Amino acid sequence: MKSVCIFCGSSFGTDPAYEAAAKATAKALVDAGLTVVYGGAKVGLMGVVADTALAAGGKVIGVMPDALKEKEIHHQGLSELYVVKSMHERKALMAEKSDGFIALPGGAGTLEELFEIWTWGQLGFHAKPLGFLNVNGFYDGLLRFLDHATGQGFMKPDMRQIAQAASTPEELLRLFASYKPPETAKWISKSET
Repeated sequence: MKSVCIFCGSSFGTDPAYEAAAKATAKALVDAGLTVVYGGAKVGLMGVVADTALAAGGKVIGVMPDALKEKEIHHQGLSELYVVKSMHERKALMAEKSDGFIALPGGAGTLEELFEIWTWGQLGFHAKPLGFLNVNGFYDGLLRFLDHATGQGFMKPDMRQIAQAASTPEELLRLFASYKPPETAKWISKSET
């Protein structure tokens, strides 16, 4: 593993623990020698991740759609910034440049990004680990729902296990190190994509 993508909010949320977790995650990735890949903004938790990783001497790659470049106030001090045409291109490039994915607290965009990556894993488009950093129980309700959906037969247990959860970035990285994708992934041949 050489790089990890962080999905997170462009705001700070109401609990100071979220900002602290963003800092801890960026620092843990840099300490592990990993490149940080994220959405390219300098605001909210996104900015905290980039600023912390850069201050610790890490490499940070941002990917931002042109339409959001000014709205999300792109970070001008990144190691690399890719400006793309659409959100679809953003997610595809972030996935291409990343070997794992972490969702910090965030809103609909954060969830959408991680859920799409998770779906790609279920379909066999990649075999990379992903998980929720469950800061102060932020994702407890969602994790219960995912277990409920599994219990109701809408998700196979091995597909549910693709999305891991931990309360610290170090614990999540340990889970990533031992991650093995499910053998039942719906592998799609190149000719079908």
